Amino acid sequence: MNRVEARHSKKRILAVDDTAMVLTRISDILSNDYEVITVNSGARVLKYLNQEKPDLILLDIQMPKINGIETLQVIRAMEDTADIPVIMLTGVEDKNVVMESAKLGICDYILKPFNTGALLQRINRAFEQREQNRIKF
Repeated sequence: MNRVEARHSKKRILAVDDTAMVLTRISDILSNDYEVITVNSGARVLKYLNQEKPDLILLDIQMPKINGIETLQVIRAMEDTADIPVIMLTGVEDKNVVMESAKLGICDYILKPFNTGALLQRINRAFEQREQNRIKF
């Protein structure tokens, strides 16, 4: 398998955070096993989703202009992105925000700073849950 084939056989994760250091860390952790695309705003997420569909989205909540909740609402409203698994990866520990995220169908909520092992485990669990849901239907 050549590099191009290997790249396309990896699951694609879209990481969204307005902090470059967080995006670099996520990319460093995940890039061996996944194709990682990083963007730094909700607006860029929506632009990306008009062209490509990732297998999973890691989404920060606190971002300028379009926050993570607003971004998630748009993702869920779009027919071709509504079923993409989303993990909120954020420093916000507000119960109302957690509940709002859950209502919008996130598959997990991870607080920053995050543990590498826990992040990998939750990503794997999200992919397993998605596969189980596909088998049911």
